[in-house]
Amino acid sequence: MPSVITQDGTEIFYKDWGTGQPLFFHHGWPLTADDWDSQMMFFLAQGFRVIAHDRRGHGRSSQTANGHDMDTYAADAFEVVKALDLKNAIHIGHSTGGGEVARYVAKYGKGRVAKAVLISAIPPTFMQSERNPDGVPKAVVDSIRDGTAYHRSQFYQDITIPFYGFNRPGAVISEGIRQNWWRQGMMGAAIAHWECVRVLSETEFYDDLAVIDVPVLVMHGEDDQICPFPTTGARSVKLLKHGTLKSYPGFPHGMPTTHADVINADLLAFIRS
Repeated sequence: MPSVITQDGTEIFYKDWGTGQPLFFHHGWPLTADDWDSQMMFFLAQGFRVIAHDRRGHGRSSQTANGHDMDTYAADAFEVVKALDLKNAIHIGHSTGGGEVARYVAKYGKGRVAKAVLISAIPPTFMQSERNPDGVPKAVVDSIRDGTAYHRSQFYQDITIPFYGFNRPGAVISEGIRQNWWRQGMMGAAIAHWECVRVLSETEFYDDLAVIDVPVLVMHGEDDQICPFPTTGARSVKLLKHGTLKSYPGFPHGMPTTHADVINADLLAFIRS
């Protein structure tokens, strides 16, 4: 399988399909590059080169217990970028991957990144704190960490319901989507996923967003039950120099999957703008 080896010996798996301007996709917790299949197939057909990696400890990458912090996640992505010599790339991140994109573009993007997209993303910060008093309560974060560490298989089945908005009136539940989420989650290491909850919940991205100087599209569902729109996407766009917000009434956290046709069309319009 294609992979790069980082300085600490971690193997990072990636997919690299097609030719043309590169689009680099960063997945959410606790998923894999496979979560972007709907986008990668669509943009491959549009003539783009599409790349996605499995974050360390996730999917087909090394099941390491070390290096779980946003700086290392961004550095791992840069190792893939360097190995493939990607330039003029557009980096697209969902959920935790959106935080990874913000950190990556802020630290490594100069001269290599054309645009960025944050979808249902965790910035500027996720958990309740003095700076973010209406964020997600720590008790909720602790329950996610407990479920990940000690009840992972069942917890990963249960969380798909709010993740995709399948608990809303009139929602059509797709068992295939739920099973694919569970499959991806169970591929990774419990320790890596447990640590990643800490990273996604505690990392702040205010400074990252402020220094990004390329166009950034912020896409967020207004019914996101994982990363509530008012405290994440709605705030992130105000911190960006060249940010554009596109919010979606009624759309869930997992909207790139449940509403791929809408998200892909809007992504294409932004990329070509």
